[in-house]
Amino acid sequence: MSINLTATPSGWGQAGRRRRRPALLRHTQRWLRGLLLPVAGVIIWHILTLVQLFPAHLVPPPLLILTDILELAADGALFTHIAVTGWRVVIGFALGAGCATLLAAIAGYSRHARDYLDPSLQALKAVPSLAWVPIFILWFGIFETSKVTLIAVGVFFPVYLNLLSGIDGTDRKLVEVGRINGLGRVDMVRRILLPATLPAYFTGLRAGLALGWMFVIAAELMGASEGLGFLMLDGQMTGRPSIIIAALVLFAIVGKLSDTAITAVSERLLHWRDDNFSLQEREHA
Repeated sequence: MSINLTATPSGWGQAGRRRRRPALLRHTQRWLRGLLLPVAGVIIWHILTLVQLFPAHLVPPPLLILTDILELAADGALFTHIAVTGWRVVIGFALGAGCATLLAAIAGYSRHARDYLDPSLQALKAVPSLAWVPIFILWFGIFETSKVTLIAVGVFFPVYLNLLSGIDGTDRKLVEVGRINGLGRVDMVRRILLPATLPAYFTGLRAGLALGWMFVIAAELMGASEGLGFLMLDGQMTGRPSIIIAALVLFAIVGKLSDTAITAVSERLLHWRDDNFSLQEREHA
């Protein structure tokens, strides 16, 4: 029997394309399944408003909310509000995640550093988010600095705790194997510590981003004139619940899109993990 070696690369390419197609199909199916519950909820909501189960001035129908969103989009205000809120979340997320990553790395590397840092950070974690608002307004005023700082505080703690947990959960046997094979500190971090902590780190980033979107509402209630939080406050002050719910829907959409972006990066970097597949998929593998 002869083996045609020249055909092997082509075969690999075809196999890779065959693998990519089912992966794309799985992602599409997951997206469609994820849309079923919101679509069903909107349909039920619409039916309940038609039969007037809830007062229209308190629970407006979905079509009215869609109309308000389209009107905001037509005059350009919608994109301005989304862009302003998104910019605040991005800057606050970068600041909070960056500080959390640095301090968690220091605390995870040095037991003495953790003894100094961790008790204070754990105590600050228990402070409610709204409790920071008066002091931030006093220190930074009602402009962008106070808003971004409040978002950064919300992002900080999930990232810090998850990364520190990932460092603590690194298998000691892997570290010993690295030492036996003569890995230096840089190689130890790059080849053992980093892959071991990335899953927990991305979990912290996703949780921190979700809190960032929550904290931006409190931040924009501190005197903003633009943003989705301001849009909610404007709907409350003018007695338009459709605007409030429209802002909530927009928060959900942009929050989901940002979470999807982080998830896509994590799946790209953590493709080797078994938990990227469901239990059913593992059983059929």
